[in-house]
Amino acid sequence: MLALNIKNETSRLRAVVLGIANSNGPTPTAEEAYDPKSLEHILAGTYPKEADMIREMDAFHRVFEKYGVRVFRPEIRENYNQIFTRDIGFVIDDVFIKSNILPDRAREVEAIQYVIDQINPAKVVSPPEEVHIEGGDVMLWNDYIFIGTYKGSDYKDYITARTNVQGVQYIKDLFPHKKVKEFDLIKSKIEARDNALHLDCCFQPVGDNKAIIYKRGFREEADYLFLLDLFREENLFHISRKEMYHMNSNVFSIDSNVVVSERKFTRLNKWLRKNGFVVEEIPYAEIAKQEGLLRCSTLPLIRD
Repeated sequence: MLALNIKNETSRLRAVVLGIANSNGPTPTAEEAYDPKSLEHILAGTYPKEADMIREMDAFHRVFEKYGVRVFRPEIRENYNQIFTRDIGFVIDDVFIKSNILPDRAREVEAIQYVIDQINPAKVVSPPEEVHIEGGDVMLWNDYIFIGTYKGSDYKDYITARTNVQGVQYIKDLFPHKKVKEFDLIKSKIEARDNALHLDCCFQPVGDNKAIIYKRGFREEADYLFLLDLFREENLFHISRKEMYHMNSNVFSIDSNVVVSERKFTRLNKWLRKNGFVVEEIPYAEIAKQEGLLRCSTLPLIRD
C-alpha cells in the first residue's frame, strides 16, 4: 500500500506520478484547444512535436531518478494527451482526491487507476458532480490550503475556469482543521498572457519561506496583499507578464533546497541560486506551449 503524505509543496519528495508524452495524438484543431496558449501555437503552426515532448519528460524523469524518487507513469492510451497529471488528482495529507475534470479527459484518470489501487480505498474520494477542482489550483502550505478559483458570474462560459466556489467549499468541509484560503484568478479565453489557468500559473512557494508570484494574476489586490504579508516582500520573486506567460512560477520542488526549473528561466534560476537553492535545469519549453510546465506534469504522492 502507498502511505500518502503531502503537507506542503517543498518537503523531500519520495513518490510521484509523472505524466507521459508517448502517443500524444495529432495536433488538436483550434476548436479542441483547452486554453489560449495551445490555441496560439495551433494557429501559428508551432504546436509541440511528440518526440520533443518525450525528450523533455525523459529529462525530468532522470532528475527524479538522481534523487531516488519513486516514479509512476500513466498507462499509455493511444493518441491521447496524458502529460498533465496534476489536473486529474491531488493529495492532501493522506487523502487522494480525484478531480472532476473536463469530460474529454476522463481516460487520463483510468490510466493511473493502477496507482490509485495501491492506496487505502477509505483514503480515496471523488467529489460530487457540481464540484469542479483541479490539482493545479490546490497548493498546500502546512496549516494552509491555498486554492485558485474563478468567481465571475460567467464561470460556465470559461473553459479556462477550472475550480469553482463549490470546489473550495468541498475542501473546507473535507479538511476542517486546515486554513483554506481561496484566490480569485484572472482568466482569459483568448490571451494567454492574461490567463492564470491555475493558481500555480501565478504563484508557488519554494523552500521554507519563499515564493514566486505574479501580482496581476489575482483579480483582487487583497489576495496578493495576503501573500505579501504571509511571505514578506524580501522572500518573494516577482515575475513579469512575459515570465508568467512562459510559466516561471510553474517549477517543481524535490526538496526544500532543490528546485527543478526550465533552463531558459535565467532571471529566476539566478535568484534561486543566490538564495541557496540547488537548481536542476532541464529543457521544458515545448511542453510549456500547452500552458503547463513542471508542476503541472507531476502528481506528488509522498513527501517526508
